Amino acid sequence: MERKEIETPYGKPSAPYVIGKSGEVEVIFLQRHGIGHTIPPHKINYRANIWGMRELGVRHMICPSAVGSLRMDHKPGEICISDQFIDFTKRRELTFFDGPKVEHVSTADPFCEGLRKMLAEICEDNAIPYHGKGTYVCIEGPRFSTRAESRMFKNFADIIGMTLVPEAQLAKELGICYANLAMVTDYDVWADNPVNMEEVLKTMAANVGKISAIIEESTRRLPAWKKECVC
Repeated sequence: MERKEIETPYGKPSAPYVIGKSGEVEVIFLQRHGIGHTIPPHKINYRANIWGMRELGVRHMICPSAVGSLRMDHKPGEICISDQFIDFTKRRELTFFDGPKVEHVSTADPFCEGLRKMLAEICEDNAIPYHGKGTYVCIEGPRFSTRAESRMFKNFADIIGMTLVPEAQLAKELGICYANLAMVTDYDVWADNPVNMEEVLKTMAANVGKISAIIEESTRRLPAWKKECVC
């Protein structure tokens, strides 16, 4: 296993990249919040993180995230494989195309459908409770929503988090297949009880094994699957 630090045109990534192998697949891991979870979501250098991945030859990204639920049937501990997002961030660097070159990249379908299908099949095969699609609303953070905001988001989305944007669209700009593997940790504050950080961490600790198992299995299936990718 190797640790590699990279300088990018956009500054330093969140942490050194950890490079290893799972079977025949080279795997590169990055802690988006930094070592020890020291970088809040609105301060993550998303452009440097994604640029560094591309520099290291990454072509497929499976990105776990912890999310709140905006629906009663999306229960804590379940997995949601997002198929859409709503951007409610306010001050993030959203693109690599700041000029003089201008590009308009379609995000009508922001995630790799092939990767999403593979992740759903893994959940099915391993009897892991999941939702095969869902809309993720990304807020700025680091604060959680007000009750009024949560009730508004509930009309348009299924889950809520703080890290998907601009990560997903930056990967798309660089031609990297990207899928979001969201773990529901709690019901957002539209429900009766406000978000409790202790409960969030408890749910994460109890279910992190599911995420690890899905990602490990995905590395075994990826060599056969990627021949079918149309991204």
